[in-house]
Amino acid sequence: MFPELFELPFVHVTVKSYGTMMVIGFLLSLVLMRHMARSMRQNPEHVTNLALYALVAGVIGARIFHVIHQFDSYRGNLLSVFAVWNGGLEFVGGVILATTVVFLYLKLGKLAIMTHVDILAAGLMLGLAFGRIGCLLNGCCYGAPTDKPCGISFPYASPAYISQVFPDKDRNRDKPLLELPDEFYGYLAADGKEWVQAEPEMKYYANLKPYDLLTDEQKHLVKSDHRCMPVHPSQLYSSANALILCGILYMFWRKFSANKPGSTFAMALILYGTTRFLLELTRDDNPFESAWWIIYKGGTISQNIGIYMTTAGIIVMIVIAKITAKPAGRADTRKRK
Repeated sequence: MFPELFELPFVHVTVKSYGTMMVIGFLLSLVLMRHMARSMRQNPEHVTNLALYALVAGVIGARIFHVIHQFDSYRGNLLSVFAVWNGGLEFVGGVILATTVVFLYLKLGKLAIMTHVDILAAGLMLGLAFGRIGCLLNGCCYGAPTDKPCGISFPYASPAYISQVFPDKDRNRDKPLLELPDEFYGYLAADGKEWVQAEPEMKYYANLKPYDLLTDEQKHLVKSDHRCMPVHPSQLYSSANALILCGILYMFWRKFSANKPGSTFAMALILYGTTRFLLELTRDDNPFESAWWIIYKGGTISQNIGIYMTTAGIIVMIVIAKITAKPAGRADTRKRK
């Protein structure tokens, strides 16, 4: 984990890795989308505006989605809801709000909706590829434990580690994956320096002891017998997936954009919805859902939205195919005349 890349001298402001990767991804996706817009004889400035609106709406939507999903973590400190730099964004929520804002912008501006959403679809995947690297550096969106050689271990008190040393009823785990001695669970005293151990029966309702307060013996334990279990590098899986999808969508766009506007967007829904469903199988951070609108009972919310996205993409693709198909027999009739 490298949540902070470096500190700016004199002002003592740290540059966050997550935000840096988001900015890099945004700028590169903007270059790609402006190129695609010029190829389609569209004003690239509209694409720039769209990208900026989509970025802001995407961050807000992803944060809202995450906070609703993990509200218990923010209940005691509502101001932390706005601390986006600490991580805690869910891509699916960002897509929903960003898509809504994009359609409103295009509709109100009387711009070619299908042409522009095709362009945005490929750019979104390129931006996501870098955003997921930011997730890895930040430690969020972590994977499920694995014994495969690809497994990676996160440090003590990281989100992945905390998920392993506490039960997780939202993922049907009544016991922790990693057992720690009782002295690791408790509370900070009012002075913020002394550690008060929780009662054994209440330890899973307490906090994990900060690393700075660990004894030398405890530090040795968390680096040996009680180190984080290796987990799937799900962030890298997601990054590679987004990069591959970007390439596929770009090639698809070059072949079909002129005759079938909107088909690249539909293909993005199908491909991302399907791959996101599968990628969720390697993750361990999202709770299982059972709400009324859930299709896949016991799956995560992202898996179920992935199902909806794939279904919507197929429907859009079918509609586009029917709209762009030539009426059968018209050409032959003209020849006979």
